Amino acid sequence: MTDERAEQTNEPSEGPEAHEYKAEVARILHLMVHSVYTEKEIFLRELISNASDACDKLRYAALTAPELLGDELELAITISIDKAQKSITVSDNGMGMDHDELRDNLGTIARSGTKAFLEQLESAQDGTKLIGQFGVGFYSSFIVAEHVEVLSRQAGSDEVYAWASDGASGFTIAEATDEQAASIGRGTAVRLTLNEQSMNFLEEHEIERVVRAYSDHIIFPVRLGDRQINTASALWDRRKEEISEDEYREFYRSTGGALDEPALTIHYRAEGRNEYAVLLFVPTFRPFDLYQPSRSGHVRLYVKRVFITSDAELLPAYLRFVRGVVDSLDMPLNISREMLQNNPTVQAIRKAVTNRVLNEFKSCADKDPDSYISLWETFGPVIKEGLYEDPERRDALFNLARFRTTSGDAWRSLKQYVESFRENQTAIYYLTGEDQDLLRQSPQLEGFRARGIEVLLFSDPVDSFWVTNALGFDGKPFKSITQGDADLSNIDMAESGTDVAAPAVDDLAPVIERLKETLGEAVGGVEVSSRLVESPACLVAPTEGPDRALDRILARQDQAARQAPILEINPNHPLLGALGDRMAPARGEEFSDLAWLLLDQARVLEGELPSDPAKFAARLNAWVLKGAGE
Repeated sequence: MTDERAEQTNEPSEGPEAHEYKAEVARILHLMVHSVYTEKEIFLRELISNASDACDKLRYAALTAPELLGDELELAITISIDKAQKSITVSDNGMGMDHDELRDNLGTIARSGTKAFLEQLESAQDGTKLIGQFGVGFYSSFIVAEHVEVLSRQAGSDEVYAWASDGASGFTIAEATDEQAASIGRGTAVRLTLNEQSMNFLEEHEIERVVRAYSDHIIFPVRLGDRQINTASALWDRRKEEISEDEYREFYRSTGGALDEPALTIHYRAEGRNEYAVLLFVPTFRPFDLYQPSRSGHVRLYVKRVFITSDAELLPAYLRFVRGVVDSLDMPLNISREMLQNNPTVQAIRKAVTNRVLNEFKSCADKDPDSYISLWETFGPVIKEGLYEDPERRDALFNLARFRTTSGDAWRSLKQYVESFRENQTAIYYLTGEDQDLLRQSPQLEGFRARGIEVLLFSDPVDSFWVTNALGFDGKPFKSITQGDADLSNIDMAESGTDVAAPAVDDLAPVIERLKETLGEAVGGVEVSSRLVESPACLVAPTEGPDRALDRILARQDQAARQAPILEINPNHPLLGALGDRMAPARGEEFSDLAWLLLDQARVLEGELPSDPAKFAARLNAWVLKGAGE
């Protein structure tokens, strides 16, 4: 992303290379330094996390190239304090970086979207919740430092490079001096010269407190001088009984770059044909990247505590909000990312972990319905993607799904819906659209409401797609109330329902023919409705093809031309009588205006614009001036 990175050259030069930050990068750094941060110590968590990643990378690379480790077999992270120089150094003996990696990794900020990061950072009262979410973990150093120096020697290389920046004027990269090169072995050292407001981090007890709070689970030793100050044990390898809620929360926050509480924690060890440990979290709030086109997952795959990849797709895309770790004991350590997709062990883990997550959701729904409703309100639209994409688990997902209906404001399960079937009801009726309030006012509901028939209200875009693939639930088919004929004659009126007189179809035959002639290709037909009670007309889709909502979505995406709707009319409404009174040729213009007003009114009730807003306004004004009826 060239607009986000600093000016760069392709080859290292003999002297220091000066690079200016782009305007947006400098602006981000300024905001980070001068915004109000409630937890300044977040910088140490990020630097340790980066160091741990570097050690992971080297350990993985050493599986096929053990010479990279040389004589320095133990991978570790070391923190050093120099009170005289007012500095703190975080170093590791991991993979290290060469010239180009220093330039690219430390010269680019907010890779996930500079604009989005700026907007959120400027509006956030506590900017720490954004650190780690936009590729800016390293830059949290400038919260506490007035100057940052980075020395790095890549594993297997003799070259050492120095990166330096004050976070304002840009950065430099140069070959390290002999003195600098002698001070570092393999890996990377980040030296922070602290600002006056951050001198507390020169105290050992403060460093130890922060490390235990945020990085105790790091699997590599974290040393302060000669002392190891973390347990260096993977949290997922410990027994649940030994782990406190605070430890779970801190692990979730440190690995996910979040400050909310996990809504659900799933921790277990699978044994048998495949042995692996699982530690997963469901966030309380929606992650910022939930609806990014990539739909990437966030479950990290380890093999025997060696990090392999975050791209193993251990959960399907509709569970991409789940964060955590899966650590396998069965896979070979040298498995490549390319081999993961077809690896039978990975496939078995993927299937088992997905089923376990859905079972945990079901258990939560049964044991703690209120908590589950909160989870569903947050992630339901994403989980429902599985109804379209995962037919193998569709029944399990149907049992998890909750829907709004015409019965009230409470969430309802499909089981509850089927249990409320009226006598002779044979289908699960639904109405799709973009707004719950608009759906509840739909004229297509009138006949169903009069008969006490509950209708599911689908207002998420994915609803229009999964329902077209769903064969049914509990042997009952899904049926859109905006598509095809709604034969409700076998279902009695509810006690509170409005009585509907039998339509005088024969008397309306001339009016129907005249409406077809007048409206032409704007409609696919005109029919007497059994859906309407109070409204004069509504639009429905033909029996074949998409329903009204899906038709709108496909047309909006230029995937299909819109199909002409069926205009259904209420034979008992006074407007139909007014049309009948204007059948004479002398009143043909009035009949035409009223016919188009009827059609446009039906469009408006669906949340659409009239076919010709200017003509609609002119016709409406003319009828208002004439008294709108006789």
